[in-house]
Amino acid sequence: MTSELHQAPIEATRIIEPQPRQPKLSWREQRELRRRRRVWFEEILGWILVPAIIIGCYWLLNVGLAAMGSSPEALMDGFKTIRDAF
Repeated sequence: MTSELHQAPIEATRIIEPQPRQPKLSWREQRELRRRRRVWFEEILGWILVPAIIIGCYWLLNVGLAAMGSSPEALMDGFKTIRDAF
């Protein structure tokens, strides 16, 4: 244990210097970045939500018509009959 006290002095290690800061963006540049991020977010959200909404509406239509004892095919046949009557 005493041998630890008599070891060579601790050498200084190289300190890592921080990276130089990038120049601060102006408020217009910050606004443009926010706008660009928002547009990307809305685009991705649209690609996910639009198909989900369309599938959900189709499913809701099928469930509603099934609850009334009908189907989309029967509904289309009825529309064709009405159209042919004119």
